Amino acid sequence: MKKMWLLVVIIMCVSMLAACADQGGRKAGEDMTFENVKVAFIHSNDPSDQGFTFRQHTGILVTQQNLGLSDEQLINYFNIPPGDAMDTAILEAIEWGADIVIGGTFGYGPHMMEAAQAHPNISFLHATGNLALNSGLTNFHNFFGDMASARFLAGIAAGLRTETNVIGFVAAFPFAEVITGFTGFYLGALSVNPDVTMLVGYINSFNDPATEQQIAQALVDHGGDVSGQHANSPTVQIAAEAAGVWGVGYNNDMAQFAPNATLVSPMFDWSVYFTYAITKIINGDPLEADYLGTLMDGMVTLSNFSEHLIAPGTMEAVEEAKAKIIGGWRPFVGPLYGADGNQILADGEIFREPQAAPSWDHIVRGITIIE
Repeated sequence: MKKMWLLVVIIMCVSMLAACADQGGRKAGEDMTFENVKVAFIHSNDPSDQGFTFRQHTGILVTQQNLGLSDEQLINYFNIPPGDAMDTAILEAIEWGADIVIGGTFGYGPHMMEAAQAHPNISFLHATGNLALNSGLTNFHNFFGDMASARFLAGIAAGLRTETNVIGFVAAFPFAEVITGFTGFYLGALSVNPDVTMLVGYINSFNDPATEQQIAQALVDHGGDVSGQHANSPTVQIAAEAAGVWGVGYNNDMAQFAPNATLVSPMFDWSVYFTYAITKIINGDPLEADYLGTLMDGMVTLSNFSEHLIAPGTMEAVEEAKAKIIGGWRPFVGPLYGADGNQILADGEIFREPQAAPSWDHIVRGITIIE
């Protein structure tokens, strides 16, 4: 009988351990604190891109300082594509003991939602995604910033600077996040220069310096004298400087790479959300399923302007528009027409994003996609 009871106890213990391993995260009775929380970050690239991942990692380091976290409380997984590699990275993070898993790119969404379902004691925070709001999961969250507004402000600098009235834009992919961004950029330019048009070339990648250079030069060859970008590396700005034109960067202050071309760079300050969300989770406070950072909270911002390059009146025009946006005005306001001539927004009609993830996918009149 003693052996039988011992066997039962062993089976029960193994079952309980298996259940705990399956759930992951901190166990009942173990309080999460700033001294013991463990946070895993998963990235599709690495900080050497000097763009998106560089800025996210910078946000991590600032958050670490803000919250007093030790190096042992953080782990990074770099160059992880969506797919099996992402699933593996999540499992490794859970085995490491992560209380919070943060994923940095859109394609991670299904993987993170599935993991959140299987591990309810772990919080999953997904940048640029759109699945959390309707998932019904309290441990799965999306976040992004109102980059279209920051791009609108940068577009003002481009619209005032251009001399050919043609600006170029090197774009990553033909999907909503990118289209929303370059539309905001063009509308900013159009708000101060009614004669401006914009040419867009896709590189079909977020980080492909060789193709970025080719498209950037093609846009210059088509008459573009200001080069905007939704691409991770500084290549577009370096190409603009080499061609003797101006540029507007993205994600990082690109003036450090092209000081004689870059007017300004719209950027994210990811530490705003990381600090906010981790603090909420540790304190046991509810965290929004869908979070949109703004110019007001500083999650989207602009680098310093290159005052030796910008046109006269740029700073004043940008500050005026920024005050309007912070006051509630939205850049996507009608009348707006598509490139095909059909009306998208009626006179006075305002487009507001339903979620943090950008969803505008119309090509507006004045923008031409080049092959």
